Amino acid sequence: MKSHLPGHPMQIYLIRHGEVEEKYHKVFGGSRIDMALSPRGLKMGEAAAEWLKDTKLDALYASPMLRVQQTLAPLAAQRGLEPQILTGLREMDFGDWTGNRWDEVQTKFGMSAFDWLEIIESNGLPNGENIESLKARVRESMLQIIHAHPHGKVAVYCHGGIIRVILALLLEVPLAHLAHFNIEYGSISLVELLPDRKHAVEIELLNFQPPIMQAS
Repeated sequence: MKSHLPGHPMQIYLIRHGEVEEKYHKVFGGSRIDMALSPRGLKMGEAAAEWLKDTKLDALYASPMLRVQQTLAPLAAQRGLEPQILTGLREMDFGDWTGNRWDEVQTKFGMSAFDWLEIIESNGLPNGENIESLKARVRESMLQIIHAHPHGKVAVYCHGGIIRVILALLLEVPLAHLAHFNIEYGSISLVELLPDRKHAVEIELLNFQPPIMQAS
């Protein structure tokens, strides 16, 4: 990945969609279930937009899935920005795990859902997305974004799994290593590309959840 990065600095804000509707909590939805946000998830979208209100952004990119589109709506309205939809940013396909709760995966498939990144990386998901095709589509999307905005700042709204793939690609580490870091609903992470430094990719912010404003 690094060998294909351009020779200019930029900042990338990675925003995970907000909390999904309650019936899908702790359920593997992936790309096959186009779920909506919960009321709290909608507030998370508003909180992210509020936190980013003074940040100059050159563009807004997003997954096509409903939960992402609902999360970015407040920021898009605030800025008058039209989100550029990239299908390569859709959530990963969890195959036969889709629709199952985390605690059901052990019973039905004899696997621990907590090892999901390791299982995905070893292509262990029954009928799930191939790891190489997953990385390839995410890599293509990110290189498109990066090359389009020299010296710029962009917001990328997508999914917890995809943010982990992005970070693994940029840092050139195995996807399973990202299990050490949470990417919560509605969180913002900031990556800086600094080609003049030995470590060209730096994580400036990780998994920050902007506070939700309480109604007075």
